[in-house]
Amino acid sequence: MKQLTVEWIEKAEGDWFAAQQLYRARKHPNYDAACFHTQQCAEKYLKARLEEAAIAFSKTHNLAHLLTLTLQVEPQWIALQPHMNVLSIFAVDFRYPGKSASKLDARQAIKDCREVRRVIRTALGLPI
Repeated sequence: MKQLTVEWIEKAEGDWFAAQQLYRARKHPNYDAACFHTQQCAEKYLKARLEEAAIAFSKTHNLAHLLTLTLQVEPQWIALQPHMNVLSIFAVDFRYPGKSASKLDARQAIKDCREVRRVIRTALGLPI
């Protein structure tokens, strides 16, 4: 596995664990941040797969675009589209005043991220 791929995976895992900690905190859970980190985790895992396949990508947070690029080597990942649609909302919407994520939002984000993480880690030959 390429070194840069490994680095993307490490960053994705950092976001995965941060999302879970922020969601599960007994005192002061932060659902906004938990949702944001699930989006970041999915984004970085997609970038890891693209890096490993030597597919160029721009500096973007657009999960739909990254998934489209990835479909060149993983066409079955079209099944991830509904998960990406949910996670894309969390890139910006809850980071600023005006909207807040609920516990239900965060639970769904964790669920969608878990599936994205499972599929991509499996494709990269990593344990789940």
